[in-house]
Amino acid sequence: MFDEGTGPAIILIPGVQGRWEWMKPALRELQKRCRTVTYTLSGDLGSEMKYDPAIGFDNYIRQLDDVFEKTGLDRAALCGVSYGGFIAVRYAALRPERVTSLIIASSPSPGWVPSKEQQRYIARPWISAPAFVLTAPLRIWPEVRAAFDTPADRLMFLARHGMRAVTAPMMPRVMAGRVRLQQEMDFAPDCAEVKAPTLVVTGDDQLDRIVPPEITRRYCRMIPGAQYARMEGTGHLGSLTRSAQFSELVSRFVYANRQ
Repeated sequence: MFDEGTGPAIILIPGVQGRWEWMKPALRELQKRCRTVTYTLSGDLGSEMKYDPAIGFDNYIRQLDDVFEKTGLDRAALCGVSYGGFIAVRYAALRPERVTSLIIASSPSPGWVPSKEQQRYIARPWISAPAFVLTAPLRIWPEVRAAFDTPADRLMFLARHGMRAVTAPMMPRVMAGRVRLQQEMDFAPDCAEVKAPTLVVTGDDQLDRIVPPEITRRYCRMIPGAQYARMEGTGHLGSLTRSAQFSELVSRFVYANRQ
C-alpha cells in the first residue's frame, strides 16, 4: 500500500493490470497536494487481500473497506483510473457516506464491450501475453509523441514505464478475469445512485487507443451532476504522461469538494 502526503485524502484505484506501482508519476505529483493512498488490487502479486471467487466483483468493494480501515480514514475522494473507475463508481454508490468526491479517469462506462483485439487477449490471456507486451509501445506511441516535446523525453518515458511494468508485473489471467467480471455486471444502477460530486476526465479523442473518450463521457449522462474535463495532448495514459496537469486538475476538484 502507498500512503504519502498531507491534505485532503484521495484514494487512487489502479487499472486492470492491478498494480499501484504503474501509477507512480501521478502519485508523486498528487502527494504534493493531498494525502494520497493507493494499493494493489485483490488477487494480484503484492496485494494484501486474497481474492474470494464466491463474491466476485465485490472483492474490490471489500478491499476498499479494508483500505479505509487500515489508513484510519472515515472519508476520502476516490479516483478510479481506467478499470478502476468501475470500482470507484460502485463503491460511491454503496458507501456514499465515505466518498467526498469521485473522479473517473479514462474509464470504460457501463455497456462498454471490448474490441475484437481485446477479446482475443481475454480469451487466451497467457498465449496472447507476448504479443500484447510487444505491441504495447506501438499502441501508446501516438500519445507519448504528443505529450513530450523531444525524442529523448519520449524514450525516457517509455523506458521508465517499461521498468515499472517489469518490476511490478501484470498477471494476464487475472486481468482477463477482471474484464469478464465487469462484462457480467450492469453498473448503470450504481451510476444513478452516486451522490458524490463527480469529475469525468479523458484525454484527446484521437489519442486514446484503449478506451475511446466518447465511451468515458457517457458517465456525464449517467451520473447526476457529473462534470467533464479533457486533458489536451495525451490519451489513455494522461495520469502518467501529463502527471502534473492531472494532479492539478484532480486535486483542485478534491479541495473544492472536501467535507
